[in-house]
Amino acid sequence: MVAFTEKQEALVNSSLEAFKANIPQYSAVFYTSILEKAPAAKNLFSFLANGVDPSNPKLTAHAEKLFGLATAQLRANGVVVADAALASIHSQKGVTDPQFVVVKEALLKTIKEAVGDKWSAELGSALEVAYDELASAIKKAYA
Repeated sequence: MVAFTEKQEALVNSSLEAFKANIPQYSAVFYTSILEKAPAAKNLFSFLANGVDPSNPKLTAHAEKLFGLATAQLRANGVVVADAALASIHSQKGVTDPQFVVVKEALLKTIKEAVGDKWSAELGSALEVAYDELASAIKKAYA
């Protein structure tokens, strides 16, 4: 696994700040991207029962929590970590490897839109490393 550097952490954190600048809009982009690739994922999120509605406070709260967790769990002692509660939720929902890939693609698409012309290959790579390490940590915790 590729080491997640402090520079990558800074890039990812700054991109997540861009997401937070318009949580309703980017939450809609994120969940719409997921449902376009994996319509059955709707069943994993109770707040998507009636589709993606950026005015739904549960949708925006979940996205804010998700992206906030990502920021909080990016690094601990030089590695990306996942706490037991996060792993437990994914285990209970039966999240599969292909679903992790869909979420990764949705994350990249959402952040690319959020940062606009600040997008770079370096940022994309940093996001991929962070996501891959977090997904691996989650899977390892419930394996």
